[in-house]
Amino acid sequence: MANAAATVGGEGFGATKRRDTWWLEPLVTGLGLGLFGVYATWAAFQGENFYAAPYLSPFYSPLILVDWWPFSPAILILWAPLGFRGTCYYYRKAYYRAYFQDPPACAVEERKGRYYVGERAFPFVLQNLHRYFFYLAVVVVAFLWYDVYEAFFFADGFGMGLGTLVLLANIVLLSAYTFSCHSFRHLIGGKLNCMACTHQGGARHKVWSGVSQINHHHMFWAWTSLVMVGLADLYVRLVASGVIQDVRFF
Repeated sequence: MANAAATVGGEGFGATKRRDTWWLEPLVTGLGLGLFGVYATWAAFQGENFYAAPYLSPFYSPLILVDWWPFSPAILILWAPLGFRGTCYYYRKAYYRAYFQDPPACAVEERKGRYYVGERAFPFVLQNLHRYFFYLAVVVVAFLWYDVYEAFFFADGFGMGLGTLVLLANIVLLSAYTFSCHSFRHLIGGKLNCMACTHQGGARHKVWSGVSQINHHHMFWAWTSLVMVGLADLYVRLVASGVIQDVRFF
């Protein structure tokens, strides 16, 4: 404990030898995640203005309309991407620091009287479901790519509008976030001591190397895709409600 106290510069919550604004990152992270959470919850429970032909809000894709479900259709599918992001290795680090101060930052003293037991107690034991949420996220990504395809076809035929580009940018960023996931990297190259010794080892190593490259920027993809999916929903919502008009390029 003496060595730990010397490292952080004393004892007590927030004690540190750091002279930079270490508190700024968890503060901005907490505000960013909180604002998105408020907007996404409101948009998901709206249950309206989610479609402006041919644009479908990503919060509502795939669109499931059934008679036995009286609530917003977004609730039927959003648990899958929410589970994927909520159990993501980067987001776990982000909200553990921002909301639980566990720890607040590197080399900053955390709260006393707590013992680290890993992610073995409910609800944190559910973090181990991340790899399975990844499979569900891939299915959602496939539907979103189909939505982009549909966004090129208007009532008067093939064309492209600003909404088409918005949905395209959204799915490109979501795909980068999804396939830069640590679980996908492990799926390709995990548990292997020698890729060259396996079937198609050379091709597998190239894919693993490519995923590793985009994995280095996983935090960037996490934030840009989060912001973009919110903006995509907002754009479709504004067009559907008549607040703005979609811009047609051809």
